[in-house]
Amino acid sequence: MTKARDIASATTPNANAALLATFPHRNLIINGAMQVAQRGISFSSNNSIDYTIDRWAIFSNGVSTTTQESFTAGQTDVPNEPVKYLKWNISTYASGDNLFQRVEDVRTGAGQTVTLSFYAKADSSITNRPRLIQNFGSGGSSEVVTATSTNALTTSWQKFTITATLPSISGKTIGSSSYLELEALRFTDTFTGGVYIANVQLELGSTATPFEHRSYADELFSCQRYYQRTQSFMGAGHSVSGVVGISHLHRAMRATPTLSQDGVFVITDGYSIDATQSSTGAQITANNINTTGYYLYIQNISGLTAGKPYMSRLSNANGLLYDAEL
Repeated sequence: MTKARDIASATTPNANAALLATFPHRNLIINGAMQVAQRGISFSSNNSIDYTIDRWAIFSNGVSTTTQESFTAGQTDVPNEPVKYLKWNISTYASGDNLFQRVEDVRTGAGQTVTLSFYAKADSSITNRPRLIQNFGSGGSSEVVTATSTNALTTSWQKFTITATLPSISGKTIGSSSYLELEALRFTDTFTGGVYIANVQLELGSTATPFEHRSYADELFSCQRYYQRTQSFMGAGHSVSGVVGISHLHRAMRATPTLSQDGVFVITDGYSIDATQSSTGAQITANNINTTGYYLYIQNISGLTAGKPYMSRLSNANGLLYDAEL
């Protein structure tokens, strides 16, 4: 099947916007409509890089909060009535703070014209300075920054369209986990208050085509390459205080993920015992089984029987978190 990016590179970029609008996967950004929020809907940042709703992260030298919020029913400021938007509420701003997404593979768009489009507003007027960064990954060449342009955010929703040409990567060394980073919101002036963004699209070519609406299921599947939350677990008692077994993922991930928990886990034998961890403690004990699952050791549980089968208690609200973000 011919892809939109092949058409855009083989002909005059986006020469027929109406035609390109019918092709899927034009948008290089995942979750540009801010639909998917596996980690939650509200986040706090302070002098750190923090991932928020799926694929979107905040680089913060100051203090801020980020939330996924809903449009008022029937709003008309942003066309096609999108359901969600992202709000970045800045309490203490430091120059260089930004909202970004990393597009896998630094070769994406290299040597080509790309177009960024999005809707945004702010609680008070502020100049936004978005940019693109080619990061060549671990062991690769030094990153290259491409300045885009400035755009003035006001208290009303506006659509912004920015065209830039990415440098060629000829002569560069590409290391592991390379990416193209879009800093969609980036300020260098002092600012306090809320900044709002919706329908972010980055595509090949020199013309912004209509925003590519994807179903929630499609966006979730794409997001799960980088982050997943699951309660899936089946195993057996390794001792009286731990279980070892298999956790199956929803899909194969970009790389071997890091594992954490968002609260204590509950396992059950399905009959006589529900065992709750006294504190979180889970680790991947072996490489992937078949790219969609891992052997885990879950500890800090009491009252188990070695060799007895156990599984996760799905009624428990807490889960296992797999993170393979760039």
